[in-house]
Amino acid sequence: MCGAAATSEATRCEHCGARLATVACPSCFGMMFVGQQFCPHCGARFERKDSAEPAAKELCPSCRAELNAVTVGGSNLRECPRCEGIWTDAATLRQICADQEKQAAVLGMATLLPPETGVDITKPIRYLPCPVCGELMNRVNFANISNVIVEVCREHGTWFDRDELRRIVEFIRTGGLEKARAREMANLEADRRLAALDRMDVTHDASPGLDYTDRHFGVSAAAEFLIRLLR
Repeated sequence: MCGAAATSEATRCEHCGARLATVACPSCFGMMFVGQQFCPHCGARFERKDSAEPAAKELCPSCRAELNAVTVGGSNLRECPRCEGIWTDAATLRQICADQEKQAAVLGMATLLPPETGVDITKPIRYLPCPVCGELMNRVNFANISNVIVEVCREHGTWFDRDELRRIVEFIRTGGLEKARAREMANLEADRRLAALDRMDVTHDASPGLDYTDRHFGVSAAAEFLIRLLR
């Protein structure tokens, strides 16, 4: 628009405010510069169109701009034109997750998980309101092990800050949900065995000459070791 230089990370011109990039990849939901035909992240073809305005106005939880209705591939989303955040309802997110797992299974993409960079604890915590009901949403580590913190309204949907939906898709494609399920099953099995050991400890009749303080410590230590092993 104005010919000014912009960084490769910019989504909007700092001088004239023109939009430079949008979420337009139907495969990984990555940001694509306006005019690009193929996604720079995964190579998928550009597929995005503006949808009819929703019946009810919905505001961005982060910057309070009015959300735009867009269709990326077959997914109907709400996008913030200012901060590039994405709002999905529960049904759309379930479909995205299912489609990505199917694609990973067919293409054999479940190889290495992205490195666990951890959560930035220095970043101020903000609880954001749901765009639909206005209630404060819960902050959730997606799948417990993704290290992507998203805001969730159980009744209405999930809010993703800029580029977080693409990171979630990458997490799913590399087997993240399968790993999360396996860890959850291991934790449940550890809890079951620990409960069984505790029941044995409580119901066992005391016998003369035995130090049950040491015995209880041994059961607890064994249970803790089992939990660590399964995790």
